[in-house]
Amino acid sequence: MADLSPVRVLFLAGEDGRFGKPLQEYLQATQQIHMAVRSTSLLPEDLDDYRVLLLENPAALSLEEQEILASYVRRGGGCLAFVGPETKPLPSLFGSQVGPENPVMELRLGFPKSDPSIFRRLPEQVYFNNSFQPLDRVDAKSVPVVTTDWHYQQAALALLRKEGKGQVCCTTLKGFSDPLFQQIIYRIVRHLADLKELPLINVAILGYGPLGSVGCLHGMAVQEIPGLNLRAFCDYSPGRLLQCREDFPGCRTYATVEELVRDPDVDAVIIATPPNSHAKLAIQLLREGKHVVCEKPLCLSRAEAATMIRAAEENSRVLTCYQNRRWDLDYLAIRQALIDGLIGKPFYLETFVGDYQHPCHFWHSHRPISGDALYDWGAHYVDWILNLFPGPTASVTGTLHKRVWHDVTNADQVRAQIHFADGREAEFLYSDVAALRKPKWYLLGTEGAIVSQWTEVQVREADPVTFIREEQIPVTETVPLLRLRRRHHSGSMVEQQLAIPRPRRFPFHLNLADHLLTGEPLAVSPQSAARVIAVLEAATRSAERGGVPEVLCV
Repeated sequence: MADLSPVRVLFLAGEDGRFGKPLQEYLQATQQIHMAVRSTSLLPEDLDDYRVLLLENPAALSLEEQEILASYVRRGGGCLAFVGPETKPLPSLFGSQVGPENPVMELRLGFPKSDPSIFRRLPEQVYFNNSFQPLDRVDAKSVPVVTTDWHYQQAALALLRKEGKGQVCCTTLKGFSDPLFQQIIYRIVRHLADLKELPLINVAILGYGPLGSVGCLHGMAVQEIPGLNLRAFCDYSPGRLLQCREDFPGCRTYATVEELVRDPDVDAVIIATPPNSHAKLAIQLLREGKHVVCEKPLCLSRAEAATMIRAAEENSRVLTCYQNRRWDLDYLAIRQALIDGLIGKPFYLETFVGDYQHPCHFWHSHRPISGDALYDWGAHYVDWILNLFPGPTASVTGTLHKRVWHDVTNADQVRAQIHFADGREAEFLYSDVAALRKPKWYLLGTEGAIVSQWTEVQVREADPVTFIREEQIPVTETVPLLRLRRRHHSGSMVEQQLAIPRPRRFPFHLNLADHLLTGEPLAVSPQSAARVIAVLEAATRSAERGGVPEVLCV
């Protein structure tokens, strides 16, 4: 893991302290920044106490302040300035001037390879809404770090310039609430502070299966992410170890966890074993100094989760849970709709997954190992619910039915109802006896509603015997049609489809690398994963008591 000792950063946030507020909060959540925010635009006397200075409109600085800033940078300080049409002329320190402002539009951003370490693991191109205002280079030392296409040319939107022992950067981009913009700024701040990341995090995968299994997919992801190195696999089955050696040549293999933890080259372990083993394995690995990623669910009880988190904290290791469906496109579309206020304040949510089908014969259908059906799909759906409905819970009610599939120990149908402290309600229903599916999503807000329709996709291939072979993609793996309906001020009801974001490959593993190597915020904190377990455990207890509500304040 990189040296993530925090560096001191000062954010001059204007007279009311609100300038760039969402960015301030993001930077404060990172591991490598100890940030002070001051409600002023004036340079402080203690500037040398900070590695990097962030400020708005450096042109507003007096000539004396401009010289103080330049002297600070020459001694090794860093400065990032957010500039705009009012920032004219820019002090000569920045080696550039602000061009004319154009209307807000969709810009296609690119990241030149002048210093690829700044934008490692970011997409090569992203789309971003911002006013187009180019930066004109007036000094050969100014280097573009963010550009956009403009009239068949590359226009600079962020320029980096060395001055003495330090560096400065200025940018006309100001999407302070955009997660990718926040990540870009953090990377620039780290560069200005001369922070380096380790070249590699060596990863082992504990638990393997056939091609396409969870362990195999983790291996593919680790191989693809810059900064992660697939080091080893561990499985008690000789046959599975032989298979992983064929699938991933050159990787070490171990038959026991004890062998794995003795490998000093392994920095992090992804646990891809059944849920009832997660807590014991994770605690053992954390105590041996390994970072740990647990497949979902994190574990099977609040007590286990608390012990796991304590082991991570006591050993200064990272613990997270593979809540990969936080990046499902339908969930992201709904979350963005709520951020945009498209249905007002949400207060009621129903979610569903299921079909009428015989449960599988693997451990997923055996309650002592899986925790019952609630812990399988429920680990994803409850995680969605708790993220869409932030705020403390009040109680949880669970019910179950065991009526058809008696050869497995899981229930045929389970339901968890979550009541929040402010009166909001949410429900998750899983059923293996649902001959007709409910909508995946049914969400009500004070100004509108969102409902989904499952999307069925058939893949057809030519077959020499049957002429055509058909295979249905599981509906859980397709993006449902999301329809929003709200009341127009004219009194009419209007409808629209929700915009679906662009997918990214292996976003969880990208965030894992960013967190371990640069200290960026962890997307899935162990506390958020433990909160899911608390709800699932409460729903299970309630169901065992015939649906009596369980008081739960988390």
